[in-house]
Amino acid sequence: MANNKIREEEVKNRIRQEFFQDYDATPILGDIDFAVTTKKSSEGELFDQEYFLWAEAKAGNTEDIYASFVQLIITIGKAHTHESYLPPRYLGAFDEEKIAFIEYHHIVSVFYQNDFNWNVTPSNHSTKEFHMLYDLLHEQLKKEISLFDLRKDEKELRKFIRSNFKLGKQRTNGINITKNNFIFVFQRWVEEVKPSIAVNWDDVPKTSVVDFFYADLISRNDYTLREELAVVLRGDKYRILQDILKGATQLFSEATFNDGKTAYNQFWNKYVRPPRKEYLDLILKRRDLLIPQDLRRYQGAFFTPPQWVQKSQEYLAMELGEDWQKEYYVWDCCAGTGNLLFGLTEKYRVYASTLDNADVQVMHERIKEKSLDLLDSHVFQFDFLNDSFDKLPQSLQDIINDPEKRRKLVVYINPPYAEAGETRQLSGTSKNKTNVAVTNKTYKKYLPVIGIAGRELFAQFFMRVYDEISTSVLAEFSKLKTLQAPNFRDFRQVFRAKLGRNFLVPANSFDNVKGQFPIGFFIWHTDEEETFEHTISDVYGRNGEFLELKGIYSYDNSNGNIGKWVNSFRDDINKDKIGFMSNGRNDFQNQKLVYLINKKEQMPTPRGWWVTPHNFIVISTFLAVRHSIEATWLNDRDQFLYPNEGWKSDIGFQNDCLTFTLFSNSNNIQSQHGTNHWIPFCEEEVGAQDNFESHFMHDFIMGKVKEEKPQQKETMQDLFAEQEPQTTDGCSFTPTEPLEFSLEAQAVLDAGRELWRYYHKQAGANPNASYHDIKMHFQGTKTTKSGKVQMNSTSEDATYNSLLANLRQAMKGLAAHIEPKVYEYGFLKK
Repeated sequence: MANNKIREEEVKNRIRQEFFQDYDATPILGDIDFAVTTKKSSEGELFDQEYFLWAEAKAGNTEDIYASFVQLIITIGKAHTHESYLPPRYLGAFDEEKIAFIEYHHIVSVFYQNDFNWNVTPSNHSTKEFHMLYDLLHEQLKKEISLFDLRKDEKELRKFIRSNFKLGKQRTNGINITKNNFIFVFQRWVEEVKPSIAVNWDDVPKTSVVDFFYADLISRNDYTLREELAVVLRGDKYRILQDILKGATQLFSEATFNDGKTAYNQFWNKYVRPPRKEYLDLILKRRDLLIPQDLRRYQGAFFTPPQWVQKSQEYLAMELGEDWQKEYYVWDCCAGTGNLLFGLTEKYRVYASTLDNADVQVMHERIKEKSLDLLDSHVFQFDFLNDSFDKLPQSLQDIINDPEKRRKLVVYINPPYAEAGETRQLSGTSKNKTNVAVTNKTYKKYLPVIGIAGRELFAQFFMRVYDEISTSVLAEFSKLKTLQAPNFRDFRQVFRAKLGRNFLVPANSFDNVKGQFPIGFFIWHTDEEETFEHTISDVYGRNGEFLELKGIYSYDNSNGNIGKWVNSFRDDINKDKIGFMSNGRNDFQNQKLVYLINKKEQMPTPRGWWVTPHNFIVISTFLAVRHSIEATWLNDRDQFLYPNEGWKSDIGFQNDCLTFTLFSNSNNIQSQHGTNHWIPFCEEEVGAQDNFESHFMHDFIMGKVKEEKPQQKETMQDLFAEQEPQTTDGCSFTPTEPLEFSLEAQAVLDAGRELWRYYHKQAGANPNASYHDIKMHFQGTKTTKSGKVQMNSTSEDATYNSLLANLRQAMKGLAAHIEPKVYEYGFLKK
């Protein structure tokens, strides 16, 4: 370890001396390895220090360059370095062989994800957070980085540095505000200038704080250059439009400074205003990044990435015809700053409205700057979930009120996803969204017919379009809840538009969304009645590359879910309990909630089934079905179902599932919580140092467990509110002869036996150790900051690591063997 540190310092010194000798490459910014800035002309400079580069350094030449970038990003995000220092033009990563750069603005939105856990060790590349960011950024890094070999590309590297690390020029008149640093400048403005403005900020909507910043930013000599902004600066006072104060307790049209403008002058003396035109357009367009994160989440605001804007318009052309823009009208009724309408060519047929008047002003500014091709008169403020259509421009009213024209209206939207009582709120980690979702007129109007689905804002948009702009075309981005979620069953019975072309993309390709789930674009024809049951969707990767086709089902006509199936084999009264299965919920997103433990008392709110000799095969099948197929962003919302009868006669499938369950990472049986009945071997096979307390599993496999009829009870208090009363179907799954295993299952048993043998060679080995206990012995534990004890992810024992790797590889083969039958027997739909 010491040599690695020395070598890394040597690499940094070499890079510093050979390529950055004209710069100051000595600053220390927290845990960032390497920073490059301008050489100070004097110690008492007024300006913030400007940085060209923040970089991650590595010894040797074997490190994954993309992983190094991810480590750097976590380092920055954990320490909030981007909020404490002016961000650099480039982020970088290098070792003794190569160096790579990426412009900071390409990854800036990563730092503003909702709810990402930055409190992980950046150098630990095995955390789920590291893998999440790596998956999120890998393709973008491959596309955007400039990579140089330090020897072969030396001349090109020096040219790149000279061209992009400009010395001295930007320091003369102050710091230029660019796409790399505008968020930082805004955050500093909020800290330093906002408190000096004589405004009761409780009277100003939180989204409108940005408008005061814009008034300063787009000014010269303390005079805002754009008259149409919501707030303009005129010398020593702001002139404020009354519209932005909707709902305020007091109204005013001007505001002054409470410190004689001292903070304002000290702040803006550091910067060059206004920004260059190309930067200004981007700053106005990305207003969403300047809105507080909690408010963005509360409003459900998500910026539609350009690749999905383009793709959605391609699908509209395929669905409605190549000349659709000339034949149809378009209305985006939750337009934000208008990016969904970018690329449309028929401005006389396009309308844009939004709840926030400040966004309206931004769209007008973009129209003026010719970055948005719309008519000023077609861009307006409108609260779609509350306002009457009488408030719409007359030309749009004429379209809605004319049956023929209404058939040619496309309501084209990426609506907010805010939900009342979301999971995070219910778990106590998020602000309750009830007010945003259930206090508008649309919610109250449609709640009686669509039920709990009405708590979702996007469902409210869809219902108003379907009911009040009937026969129009609805083209929308949304989660798949409208198609799949059980809570949307009532919605699907009422919203009976015909689904046309559609596609799916990963949710985390949208800014501020980190979840691993699909977002879809769907085209609905409200003039044709059809209850949704099934569709085939095109699937695209985050950069627009086609991946595959995916079936989506409503499940409304299925026989029930997998929980109902397992519940028919409940055996609560049987005294021979060998474990307890946590049932979770019935989709992939809740896969982690399906696991096996010794007894239900280990859970604070137990929901699941006791495992007994009678239902052991069924419970094993349940766990294997739930975990043999990896949860991905694409299958995240797929539902596990009540199977057909085929599984009952497939003994080989049952034995595969039994084997999978024994060695699954979700088998959390631990000897400290009671007798371990889950050892599939006998003492002689594994060289145990003493007798096992239980031979149940080995006896079961050898066909030596006697069948006992399940005990019945006359009355029973249902401890599981969402489950049915105990029933049995009379089937017996207890073998009377030794089980026969597939080659894949046998490979797992053989690998497991070798692991057990190695464990029982250890001094003081517990004869009753479970699979979980064995892993715990070799890997050890750690205590998190919250006080939770967790197993370490790795071990220092090389033999153990090799044996465990063999077992996991065999488990992958068994999982692949089980997967086709999961679909064949109807546990999942393809």
